[in-house]
Amino acid sequence: MDELAGRGTSESASPSKPHFHGHRERLRQRVLEQGPSSLSDYEIIEFLLFGAKPRGDVKPLAKALIAQFGSLAGVLSAAPWDLKQVPGMGDASVAALAIVPEAATRLSRADILDQPVIDSWSQLVGYCRMIMGRAPVEHFRVLFLDRKNRLIADEEQQRGTVDHTPVYPREIVKRALELSASALILVHNHPSGDATPSSGDIAMTREIKETASRMGIELHDHLIITRAGESSFRSLGLL
Repeated sequence: MDELAGRGTSESASPSKPHFHGHRERLRQRVLEQGPSSLSDYEIIEFLLFGAKPRGDVKPLAKALIAQFGSLAGVLSAAPWDLKQVPGMGDASVAALAIVPEAATRLSRADILDQPVIDSWSQLVGYCRMIMGRAPVEHFRVLFLDRKNRLIADEEQQRGTVDHTPVYPREIVKRALELSASALILVHNHPSGDATPSSGDIAMTREIKETASRMGIELHDHLIITRAGESSFRSLGLL
């Protein structure tokens, strides 16, 4: 009787392991043995959150983020403020997710550095789509090129609303002169998903072209980027 009583006491004193015990290590081993592609979308988010949340089960939070933003891409392109509105997302977790797009941007940018961007057009378009294709408001960027059409600088000039961004041609040309740029490529996004140039886009592009031309700077193209595609002013015969 005493033995049974003692056994019962011993077992009740042993804390049961949580259902997620060992889950993190299993995910790590799967990445090492099968590669990152073996993870589902929410598991990738889990993995990214491990460093921000050293303890506990982050699977519910990962799934909540997918539900809130619709996809892995939606989560990783969400603004920090929007991420923070999801219960359980503190500063460390927001930072852990926000760093991923920046790393991807720098990796993509490496493909177009030190070579003529005209010769690596598909990589250029992919890069532009990555940095602004999913942005919820309009962004206007200028790629400044040297005489060999290599990228000198990629700078965001303005950020606007969902359908409008103020652009100042003289400021763009002034910056080109400061950088000793010989050519420009304009890039902006349409959050609506429609890559068709508006009448305002066309008028603004012509004004920039004329202003740049007077200073001996060529406008190669103006790209409109959306989540799923793009349009080129040059291909459309608008330059």
